[in-house]
Amino acid sequence: MPDRRPSPASRSASPLKRVPYTIRPLDSSTWDAFAELVERNNGIYGGCWCVAFHSAYQRGISDPRTLKEQLVRAGHAHAAVVVDEQGLAQGWCQYGRPDELRLKHGREYRKDPPPPARWRITCVFVDKRHRGQGIARAGLEGALAQIAAAGGGLVEAISETTTGREAQSRFLFSATVELFELLGVHRSSHADQVDLYARRPSDLHGRR
Repeated sequence: MPDRRPSPASRSASPLKRVPYTIRPLDSSTWDAFAELVERNNGIYGGCWCVAFHSAYQRGISDPRTLKEQLVRAGHAHAAVVVDEQGLAQGWCQYGRPDELRLKHGREYRKDPPPPARWRITCVFVDKRHRGQGIARAGLEGALAQIAAAGGGLVEAISETTTGREAQSRFLFSATVELFELLGVHRSSHADQVDLYARRPSDLHGRR
């Protein structure tokens, strides 16, 4: 299999094809743009700040915004941030290592655990006024490129199917199986959800 991993330089800014957006990593230099996007969308799901999956988060104790900023500045929160031509963030795809991020449906997941993964993708978000423009896909592609630049490895996600059923948008924060399939992923049943795997971020495939 040829090595298709991007160079480390692509992690800091990789222009996307077909859409006028740039992918940047979530870090101290992009925190303000990320925070502006969250505030523009009322804190995300009532103030989540994309922190609920973090292992460090304690419901009812942690202040989501404060914790998220601390994790970002310490290098313990990762995401591909989709930035438009005006420098505004319009979406992101969160990823991290298993010790950094929990997965939803954890109880069911642990009943029949899949092969250990090195990375997880847990959240994809797009500004409500910019949906349907390819930003979710751009963020996912950007996250996979950043993972590859960081060494790659097995990637997992638990996402939702939308084909043949009505799925309310508030439940699609982990993206859709159909989006992953656009990048070449095959689904496999697991705890009535879907486990998505990639031996390489640039060459996704699943197990049946």
